[in-house]
Amino acid sequence: MSKKIDLLQMVEYGGCSAKISPKLLEDILKYLPLPTDPNILVDIDTHDDAGVYRVNDSLALVLTTDFFPPVCSDPYEFGQISAANSISDVYAMGGDPVLALNIMMFPSAKLPVEAYAEILKGGYDKATEAGVRIIGGHTIDDFPPKYGLAVVGYIHPDKIITNAGAKSGDLLILTKPIGTAIILAGHRLGLVSDSDLEEAKRLMKLLNKSGAAVMKKFNIRGATDVTGFGLAGHALKMARASKVSLNIRMNDVPLIGNSYNLIDEGCIPGASFRNLEYAEKDIDFASGLDYNLKMIAFDAQTSGGLLFSSSQDKVSNILEDLNTAGLLNSKVIGSVTEYKGKYIYLNN
Repeated sequence: MSKKIDLLQMVEYGGCSAKISPKLLEDILKYLPLPTDPNILVDIDTHDDAGVYRVNDSLALVLTTDFFPPVCSDPYEFGQISAANSISDVYAMGGDPVLALNIMMFPSAKLPVEAYAEILKGGYDKATEAGVRIIGGHTIDDFPPKYGLAVVGYIHPDKIITNAGAKSGDLLILTKPIGTAIILAGHRLGLVSDSDLEEAKRLMKLLNKSGAAVMKKFNIRGATDVTGFGLAGHALKMARASKVSLNIRMNDVPLIGNSYNLIDEGCIPGASFRNLEYAEKDIDFASGLDYNLKMIAFDAQTSGGLLFSSSQDKVSNILEDLNTAGLLNSKVIGSVTEYKGKYIYLNN
């Protein structure tokens, strides 16, 4: 492009921080009638990552969509991050993403067509890395710009991974560190180092493909990806769907760069408070819980990692495979118990 474009100049909230509050979403979904069809294997009833529809005894389709305003300055990187985020829901369900359609809102009077092309190229390149073929899409003129994908994947009907599969006695594993929204808020204020910003962008561009392959290898049945509702919000949806309690040790949660100390500088995005308001009634906050760690639990992640549960006997081998796959920040962050009165128990 002949002129340097900074997409962040066009948005107040970018990435998954721009999502409406989970509480408002639940209120809206109450009015959405659910179709009755025995071939619908997963729908919005458990607020899972994607829908699943059975085609025959050996094939089901995983269907999902996601899009959002820019989370970074560069159009090409924005396209990469948004595509990785959109495809992630198929991986979280244990599926293989296959096809996609572009979803694009582009302000033609405010951005040059070269920026539009770069966003689409970033999405195309990331989709290609995932083995996904983009075969069309739809664009409307709208401000601020927004981009994402509608994705179709394949899965065997008997091998679906859902957020309802966590079992008492399991341990919880997280595959990417937390803190993308905090880092991006700090970047806007000029408080973030170049290395921390680059690390956040690298993680957002990182496909959950290798993590999903490990989940499938070890026959994991309970998982979600961590995005706009934060670690605590997505863990809550998993606990509700599984009818269990999740104990999360925040000191064991891997963090991106200096995200912990940035909270002391006021880098707490508004989405964190919306996520807290939604989830706090279902969470037991340990006495003396570190405030910074508490707010990190509600940090809205863009293209975050996989959170899944596993029986304890598999955990060491799973972590070894995740490390071998390059997911070096993967850690056990908690455990699953029978329901104890609160869905989430948040500790230091």
